[in-house]
Amino acid sequence: SSSSSSEGNKKDKKDKKAPATLENSTTATTESKKESKKAKKDKNAPPAISLSKRGRLPDPCAGATGKIRPVANKKNVLITSALPYVNNVPHLGNIIGCVLSADCYARYRRLRGDQVLYVCGTDEYGTATETKALEEKLTPRQICDKYHVIHKEVYDWFDIAFDHFGRTSEPEQKEVCQALFKTIHNNGYTYEKTIDQLYSPALNKFLADRFVVGTCPKCKYDDARGDQCDKCGALLNPTELINPKCKMSGATPVLKSTTHIFLDLPKVQEKLRVYIDKASASGGWSDNCVGITEAWMKKGLQARCITRDLTWGVPVPLKGFEHKVFYVWFDAPIGYISMTKAYSEEHWKEWWQSGKGRAFLEGSASSSSSGENGNLEYVEFMGKDNVPFHTVMFPSCLLAAHPEPWTLMNKISVTEYLNYEDTKFSKSRGVGVFGTDARDTNIISSAWRFYLLSVRPETEDAQFRWPDFQARLNNELLANVGNFCLRALKFTEARFEGKVPKWSGKGLKEIEEFGKDAKKEIAGYIEHMDKMQLREGLKKAMLYSKLANQFFQSTAPWVKVKEDVEMCGDYILAALGIVRVLAALLCPFMPQVTAALLQQLNLKDGSGGKSADKPSVHSAILLTSELLDGAIAPHTLMPQGAPISSDLFPLFEELTDDMVETFRERFGGSQAEREEKAAKAKDKKSGGDAKATAPAPAPKKGGAPAAKAAAGPLDVSRVMIKVGTITEVGKHPDADALYVEKIDLGEESGPRTVVSGLVKHYSLEEMQNRRVLVVCNLKPAKMRGV
Repeated sequence: SSSSSSEGNKKDKKDKKAPATLENSTTATTESKKESKKAKKDKNAPPAISLSKRGRLPDPCAGATGKIRPVANKKNVLITSALPYVNNVPHLGNIIGCVLSADCYARYRRLRGDQVLYVCGTDEYGTATETKALEEKLTPRQICDKYHVIHKEVYDWFDIAFDHFGRTSEPEQKEVCQALFKTIHNNGYTYEKTIDQLYSPALNKFLADRFVVGTCPKCKYDDARGDQCDKCGALLNPTELINPKCKMSGATPVLKSTTHIFLDLPKVQEKLRVYIDKASASGGWSDNCVGITEAWMKKGLQARCITRDLTWGVPVPLKGFEHKVFYVWFDAPIGYISMTKAYSEEHWKEWWQSGKGRAFLEGSASSSSSGENGNLEYVEFMGKDNVPFHTVMFPSCLLAAHPEPWTLMNKISVTEYLNYEDTKFSKSRGVGVFGTDARDTNIISSAWRFYLLSVRPETEDAQFRWPDFQARLNNELLANVGNFCLRALKFTEARFEGKVPKWSGKGLKEIEEFGKDAKKEIAGYIEHMDKMQLREGLKKAMLYSKLANQFFQSTAPWVKVKEDVEMCGDYILAALGIVRVLAALLCPFMPQVTAALLQQLNLKDGSGGKSADKPSVHSAILLTSELLDGAIAPHTLMPQGAPISSDLFPLFEELTDDMVETFRERFGGSQAEREEKAAKAKDKKSGGDAKATAPAPAPKKGGAPAAKAAAGPLDVSRVMIKVGTITEVGKHPDADALYVEKIDLGEESGPRTVVSGLVKHYSLEEMQNRRVLVVCNLKPAKMRGV
């Protein structure tokens, strides 16, 4: 058994600026005493302000300030993510499924020097908007205005760097959608058909699917919707419901004939088959995407109705259809085009009429129209539920508009579902953590981005779990990335007067050994990111960081500085170069962390600042051959003799057990249940349960987590185990059967003091410098006074 002491952590909190806090993590007793004396001299120095308290830093990898257009002799990449629906706040599953994944990839392509345009926006038309408007007693326009702002604020907080974030209710949508429809219609790919639909005499209107409720014909559930039964999951038509009722008036609707327009998909199926075969092969479509698409194709495409009897939507520009609008899944993907037009009236056709559509029709996925935008690549990101509309419906519309040279998607990244603690995220039921919830936890956005991308459901459904989030933040970010970077920077400040050491060549052997191991991880990072395997790319970046920590430990600069300052300088020069590489590799995942590292390295941007017509990327993190080669020879990457910043600060803060329990309780149940709980707590004016409405506790910087007594069976996923090195060991002054060890766990706060009953198992000599496993989230306690 063992017991952790927080003594070293308390000392670290008193003086974050003292060089001793770095040295103490690995040095022997005599050196610790010397550094402790130094620390006492600076005990009045203000503590470093962590990244979470600094506000937004300038984005090191953003879009252009002006209008981006395709250019010659460069890879041009058009990126879109599935348009988030505007009827609610986006939850974490929505965020990782489309906008965050697309942002990560867009940043990577910018870092590679490509000409990138990332377009997205809110999907605002359709029945769901009208339903939400009725619930909130607002007009559809008011609902859209309200939730568009909320979406944009959430994505801004998550550091999503759109080049343009638009709306399907913009004027350009009507213009582009109606023009495209007219081409399709004139080409003979549509026809009219009269069908029976439920009609409300009381409201004098046809009822959309979600405006009808009744008894499910499959399971007899008495509150099924007109499109789906929530109990058995059966997909329904409103006319199939038993005892249907109008959701708005409660009256019984009647059947009435109405005429709609259908898209003749069978007529375009042959052209679509050519496109799918070529694009899926050349674009490396994922298995889940191909499987879903082929399921539609094998059944044989059926004509689909593309109009609705609604008022909120794009009007149908045909005589006799003046009171109908386009079905949302016809007009929504066209929003990618209209939003690009709203972004750049001058250049939108260069992105969307590049000739890629014509190339696929001619049977060649690699050929394209001549001209400066001939090397354009169109990439889409979405969850698996959106696949048929982007691999079947949308390209069918663009192919039916032939000979107009519309750009067709050739690469697509599809995720499975992210679930919340063994249940499904749900916007309609308010289950899970939503974007505004994440913002209100006081946990930095980079930590959320990191976790969501590390569990990104690329091949199967994944789970969001609070204990796993805690373990990854504390072990991988705080103890791995944050620990290494701050140690390297602090050592430079303490031992080299805050200047990058000069190269002597004495440390080349150890640096070359590091490079041999790092080469594999760098190559794997590029390979996975090129294939849009973002989760695997992040793993490679974290393995590079792990190698960095091992390099720092094995070269032991705190020892070498006393023996050979020049050799120590080589090690630190390389360590600072590694920090620069990490800033680049992690930028797609955690751009604010990259900004913080660039600031502390004091690396100036040599790109000339923000550009009007190309992505604005800090020159020090461009993934050029110079930087990638330097990743395995990191001593070549930093300007020797140049000063680093004097303002050094931690990147991450600990997520404690108490905080996890608070968040699990707060975000349990549905949004409605949370609001009810908060309202009840608010009514208790005095002596009430303040915990329900208390703000999120601020994360701690370092220190042993305070464990809460477990209720019920132990959740083993909460046990946090780290590998540490015993740096100092001696007999307990009051117990012959106990050792007292100082164990370096790679934490910014320094080594932990642990008491163990290992005397009868190991000698003092065997305990020295031994690597051990330590359970790190036990409650601190004393054993015989230690």
